[in-house]
Amino acid sequence: MSEAHAYAWQYGGGVAERDTGPPPGPAHAAEEPEPQGWRPSTMSVQPPMRPRPRPGNLRELAETIESATGLRVQIVGGSLVMSPTPRGKHAGVIYRLEETIRPRLPKSLVAVEMASIEMPEDPDDYVTPDLTVCPAEFLTSDHWLIDPHDVELAVEVISQSEKARDIRQKSDWYAVAGVRALLVVDPRHGTWALHTSPSNGSYQDTLPGKYGEEIPLPDPLALSVATGELPLYGDGGSARPR
Repeated sequence: MSEAHAYAWQYGGGVAERDTGPPPGPAHAAEEPEPQGWRPSTMSVQPPMRPRPRPGNLRELAETIESATGLRVQIVGGSLVMSPTPRGKHAGVIYRLEETIRPRLPKSLVAVEMASIEMPEDPDDYVTPDLTVCPAEFLTSDHWLIDPHDVELAVEVISQSEKARDIRQKSDWYAVAGVRALLVVDPRHGTWALHTSPSNGSYQDTLPGKYGEEIPLPDPLALSVATGELPLYGDGGSARPR
């Protein structure tokens, strides 16, 4: 088992906390006297060394897990947050939104999938929304993190298994970072919510809606997004033809 697979398995595709050090207590157990004539074996096998999450190596560990397992990995509040890559209908929502938004953007902006946004509070933190509208210069940049103040819109599509607490936390992440607008689409219930005006760690304005109602994206996008054709999750979240 690779180091990354072992880590993903160990933490169940969920959250891995930073290493806070060994538990309190004696650093070494009492040593037994060596038998007379004992020699160290030249064939002894040491246990494999696996990286542990700690300040300074979280991003390296996140990239290792992503490349080896296909899990989407983010770092929020100093913790690795792991989730599966999108299923069919989840990806279908992202595809339709991008298809609608991309051709209507000014030349100075682009819509990109799975681009990561740098988060404040911790130098390791970043999040990866399903869709990000940001300056076109990002496409020719060597940087992999986008400044949150350069993001005009972040889109999060809710997974079948997400809890209400997780959804609330997502809006908090983006508000604290100062992302100007966050669109949360929930294919479980056929609803959406547009969060704008971040201030003091929360969005001051939230416009709720449901499938069939257009989403009025704020300036500088200033366009409406139709939602009538967005997929709904079926029983068990399986991707079925509409």
